[in-house]
Amino acid sequence: MNGIVDTHTHLDSFYRKGRLENALAAASNADVSRMITVGTDPDDWKLYLELAQLHPKQIEYTVGLHPCSVDDDWESSVEPLSGYFSEETMPVAIGEIGLDKFHLPKDPSVAEEMLARQQAAFEAQLRLARELACPVVVHSRGAFAECVEVIDRSGVDWSKVVFHCFSEGPGEIKQLMDRGGYGSFTGIITFKNAESIRDAALLQGLDRLMVETDAPYLAPMPHRGKPNEPAYVRFTAEFCAQLFGVSLDELAERTTRTATEVYGLS
Repeated sequence: MNGIVDTHTHLDSFYRKGRLENALAAASNADVSRMITVGTDPDDWKLYLELAQLHPKQIEYTVGLHPCSVDDDWESSVEPLSGYFSEETMPVAIGEIGLDKFHLPKDPSVAEEMLARQQAAFEAQLRLARELACPVVVHSRGAFAECVEVIDRSGVDWSKVVFHCFSEGPGEIKQLMDRGGYGSFTGIITFKNAESIRDAALLQGLDRLMVETDAPYLAPMPHRGKPNEPAYVRFTAEFCAQLFGVSLDELAERTTRTATEVYGLS
């Protein structure tokens, strides 16, 4: 069958636990041919560059400052970002970047300050993405409308924007589609109570579908509640093949085509 692309994973946890080679082998055995390991802060960017250099046929990477990694000194953290795009092994996107209202503290004044910093960091990284004309991986938790508004103002090409771990409904996916953007789906789509997410995937359509693990989080059924890994994107792909009424091979071929076009994979 055609290989599946896990368009969003975090390999640093596997590397630090000495499990990376096992995870990569398991992914290959599950017909997961390619994965994009997604940056969240400077601590993982250099590691991901090295992993992409060591495994050029299997690993692609992104660099970005996750909203939950934004602190008072976020500007210094973001400063090295552009340098990675001068590397021979370049990132395929800036991300994951965005807004996260779910993890804000309960104190309203502190929460407001933190959200303002998140927005400033998001805007700065979107400016860089616009300059580089590169794709953007968006983290949006409890802040979908705000993220859309910031991206609209940024002038970034919406056809290069991916809202990862899409967990909204048909109304929100239509907003992305109307702008040319994408939603990418994790194992959440396999959960029993995720009807609105499935409706959103169906509305977006098979030709714009991408699947991801967000490993080590959000394992799909039948592994829900356990640590996730890139190999498990196959379970999500199998579920989506049934959802769309196509073979797994066709699902893999079409999602891989979309991931290749959006992220410029070789």
